[in-house]
Amino acid sequence: MTGMELYDKTSSNISKLVTTSYSTSFSLATRMLNKRHRDAIYGVYGFVRFADEIVDTFHGHDQKEMLDKFEADLKYALKSKICLNPVLHSFQSVVNEYKIPYEYIEAFLTSMRFDLRKKNYSSQLETDIYVYGSADVVGLMCLHIFCDADSDKIKQMRVPAMKLGSAFQKVNFLRDLKNDAEELGRIYFHHIDYKNFTEEVKQQIIDEIKKDLELAAIGIKMLPNDAKIAVSIAYFYYKRLLQKLNNTPAQRIKEARIRISNTTKLLILVRVYFLGKLRLL
Repeated sequence: MTGMELYDKTSSNISKLVTTSYSTSFSLATRMLNKRHRDAIYGVYGFVRFADEIVDTFHGHDQKEMLDKFEADLKYALKSKICLNPVLHSFQSVVNEYKIPYEYIEAFLTSMRFDLRKKNYSSQLETDIYVYGSADVVGLMCLHIFCDADSDKIKQMRVPAMKLGSAFQKVNFLRDLKNDAEELGRIYFHHIDYKNFTEEVKQQIIDEIKKDLELAAIGIKMLPNDAKIAVSIAYFYYKRLLQKLNNTPAQRIKEARIRISNTTKLLILVRVYFLGKLRLL
């Protein structure tokens, strides 16, 4: 192994460590992928997680300056195909190999910058723009990996991939309503009055998410089998979480972060894994 190969491998391992440290559920689903795709997904996750941490966690620091430098370092990495930040080095390798358009990255960073200055979203358009940048484009990045940059396949599954990203993000918004509003001062749903969050509004949001999930399911069936298993695990996990949110009173959602048990997560993983291996998904 050459010195450069060792650095590539080390960078990839660090992105894997970021993934497993921050999201047990996501990393378990990712294990269903073949190694090449799995390592690439780790690269994407590491990038989006670190950007998200800049805007959500690193309070007391100049977050705008940090995000600007993060992007500047990424641009240099994409051009030179190397970076001393191992997470960015891993990500640039994925972007270059799978031909991920920079417009996706730009949209993602735009949504991250919204989090530094914007607290409320006053229209459906504003919410949609944020969700596109923070979630839809991440789904599209993953699609480039699953389809090995095959433009025809990507075109076929583009809309379902975006809908899946939207559904996951909206579930996160609803689950994290208390923390976003009380800790970060943000409300992403344009139709929510946090002080008067009603069952009617909650149901309207859940109905929107159900429609997104229905459209997303069409694309999942078209994925290669290993990707289909991995994405289906995440899909059914979020679908179960949505069911629990649906059964939870609006007031309770304002009081606590709703979760599903580790046992339920494990049952979903085992069930989907065996259905996938039998090609019954």
